[in-house]
Amino acid sequence: MGSLVISIDAELGWGFHDLADPPESRVESGRRGWRRLLALLDRFDVPATWAVVSHLMLDRCDGRHADHPAPPGWFERERGAWADRPDLRFAPDLVAGILAADPDHELAAHSFSHVLFGDPETTPEIAREEYERSREIAARWGLVVDSFVYPRNDVGHLDVLADCGFRAYRGRSPTPEGIRGVADAAIRDRSSLVHPRIDEFGLVSIPASLFAFGFEGRLRSIAESVWTDPIVARARRGIDRAATDDGVFHLWLHPNNLRATRDDDRMAAILEYAAEVRAESALEIETMGEVADRVGPSRTGDRNEATTRTERII
Repeated sequence: MGSLVISIDAELGWGFHDLADPPESRVESGRRGWRRLLALLDRFDVPATWAVVSHLMLDRCDGRHADHPAPPGWFERERGAWADRPDLRFAPDLVAGILAADPDHELAAHSFSHVLFGDPETTPEIAREEYERSREIAARWGLVVDSFVYPRNDVGHLDVLADCGFRAYRGRSPTPEGIRGVADAAIRDRSSLVHPRIDEFGLVSIPASLFAFGFEGRLRSIAESVWTDPIVARARRGIDRAATDDGVFHLWLHPNNLRATRDDDRMAAILEYAAEVRAESALEIETMGEVADRVGPSRTGDRNEATTRTERII
């Protein structure tokens, strides 16, 4: 049968530092949502892949990163407007919470500073630096990260990703988001299951199925008032399919999507349903790393070796 995978883009301020006008409500909801999501996963004993921007695993830096080949101004907000906001730049306490949780979460990489890997300005040199720093900072924690989630799902430089020792990444979703996605699932009965594959670089691509907060605003309120939360309905449909068919239902979200009780309730409903189906069927709940172990080539040699450049990183 199939499985459920949940991947989480954990980024705090780094998810928005390059934007001229960051969405304040989401920026300020990052820590709240992180803790709520961790608690919900613990409540229903659901493991997830936490893809963390590795800068958050530091407890200090100079805000300049002069040896990083990023374009000029890339770290401007860190040392400027957010210089006095360590809560947006660092989160070793939150990362420690992932590692201490009862479910066997996977710690994955979400880059060092939320670079957009498909952007023409992101050279192979920049990509390599972001990939390598992610693994090296994890090594300082005694961890090896094998899975990668691309910021804003902007996939790029896969050859470098493989060369840096990663094994898997979240691929682009083959299904639409928002109202079109809801229509495809509800009206056309289109399946949200995806099928992981080994790409030309030997990496396991695990496509996304559903963004848990891709149907928001006024349309969400209207739908909930006359029917039910369409995302919960679509997630349940995907979980049901995974319980009976081969494939993966791959749900993803950010902690900062959990801004209010209604958002907590959405995730609680999905996780509770997943736990119930798991108990009554052959459904597996896996991490991206576990999918890679099942689908991809075995671990070999020093693809999993990570070295530390502590003095360069900080």
